[in-house]
Amino acid sequence: MSLNNKNIVPFDKFMSDMLYDVKKGYYMKTNPFGKSGDFITAPNLSVMFSEMIAIWCISFLKNKGDKKKINIIELGAGNGEMTFQIINIFKKLRIKASFYIVEKSDHLVKIQKKKLSSCNVKWLKSVSNIMTKNNIFLANELFDALPVKQFVKKKNSWFEIYVKKNFDGKFNYTKIEKNIEEIEKKFKINLSKNQKFIEFSVDSYNLISNLAKKIKNSKSCLLIIDYGATQKKMLNSIQAVYKHNYINVFDKPYLSDISYCPNFYLLKKIVERNNLFVNGITTQREFLEKLGITKRAEILSKNLPFTEKANIYYRLKRLIDEKYMGQLFKVMFITKKKSSFNLGF
Repeated sequence: MSLNNKNIVPFDKFMSDMLYDVKKGYYMKTNPFGKSGDFITAPNLSVMFSEMIAIWCISFLKNKGDKKKINIIELGAGNGEMTFQIINIFKKLRIKASFYIVEKSDHLVKIQKKKLSSCNVKWLKSVSNIMTKNNIFLANELFDALPVKQFVKKKNSWFEIYVKKNFDGKFNYTKIEKNIEEIEKKFKINLSKNQKFIEFSVDSYNLISNLAKKIKNSKSCLLIIDYGATQKKMLNSIQAVYKHNYINVFDKPYLSDISYCPNFYLLKKIVERNNLFVNGITTQREFLEKLGITKRAEILSKNLPFTEKANIYYRLKRLIDEKYMGQLFKVMFITKKKSSFNLGF
């Protein structure tokens, strides 16, 4: 369902259309990453980020003591930078693994294939094609881009937020009353307790449900890294970015990055609903520092000219400083059962 054939749709359908419409969708026809795009992700900010993720994956494998080949699966791989760096590190350390990318955008797949032309990577449209054993799933800035429903409470009634397309082609919000109990019953999650506003992504729920089927043994896990909130109270967090600037959600249809701030407290509920275990939730700052990123910066910058050394530490600051990504970005570690492995948490 899209606004091309219906003039009023729930917000998540509007968001899906803007981002993933086959012909016009933001992620389906543009490269949003880097200085010329709308935002810069951590792997493109510094190679040290991908190095830390690779170290974490290898440490997880060694903790399990399994010499069998593992599957490293990146969910939504952007321009392929993180997978590229992880493969290089695995090669240097002679660690065997099979690499997969799950990507729905054919346009981004072309960019990824160009970046990874010298690497043995397989592309999939869905996680359902992945084997059920020995999987490390990596989701860096994925969940914030999954379409999200919004509900607002007025007096004792709940209303879902919809988007209406007017005759002049412009958009505006409208609300339709909904029975929130029916939605909670369907997904078996209490969404409305002590809430006046709800953001709930059905796509996130379905993705985690599908991943749960693939995280069948102690050799498998899911690592989520995303900007997000941890407080119980949900708020309206929808934002649109165009050329690195925040704009109104309706200002640049199909041309701006629309995202929201996933609530990790709710994500934890969804994970547990699917019989998985959350081993830890922490900030990106704490996660990367416990993995040794500051020490890595010292090693890389040793004997370098001042300008190059300053560049390394500037990028490190962007990753871990509380004013940048350090506090806003969260990391969640998920397994089938409680794990003794706790590196980074």
